[in-house]
Amino acid sequence: MCGNNTSTPLPGIVPAAQKATAAVIFLRGLGDTRPVRPVTLNMNMAMPSWFDIIGLSPDSQGDESGIKQAAEKIKALIDQEVKNGTPSNGIILGGFSQGPIGDANRDISILQCHGDCDPLVPLMFGSLLVEKLKTLVNPANVTFKTYEGMIHSSCQQEMMDVKLLIDKLLPLQLIDVTKRPCVEVHQHHCSRV
Repeated sequence: MCGNNTSTPLPGIVPAAQKATAAVIFLRGLGDTRPVRPVTLNMNMAMPSWFDIIGLSPDSQGDESGIKQAAEKIKALIDQEVKNGTPSNGIILGGFSQGPIGDANRDISILQCHGDCDPLVPLMFGSLLVEKLKTLVNPANVTFKTYEGMIHSSCQQEMMDVKLLIDKLLPLQLIDVTKRPCVEVHQHHCSRV
């Protein structure tokens, strides 16, 4: 069973202690360091958000221009990592409440995680999304995991599953294991409305 504990949020960017050979870019839908904009779902309250969220039902309209702008900003982060010498196959993109798919990444591996007690984004929506993802990328590369008792947050088991995927995806030749940083997994309880 996954619990939800609080902890101090991680900094927006953790600089490499030495020349980076791999990078993990991890995004969150609302809060923290995104641009501030009105979010329709939250009664038009201005808050940090990558793009407007109109609704959470499968037939809700999407903020297409906002999503495109967010994708451009994320692409710029990836391009900066490549410019700094990180090989493109050594970059992992992940996050909470994220996931645009483009032509260039149809063969990527996807780990989609969802709490079975999420009151904000019901598990049914996660199930619908995973089926849609399987039509956009190689279905064999899509893994869907649910976590008992987890709400709209994260838990230790989910973070361990993310760590296992990162370990699997980053080629060992990109990482000097004698200098590999110790990764501490932080849990946090947050309301992402």
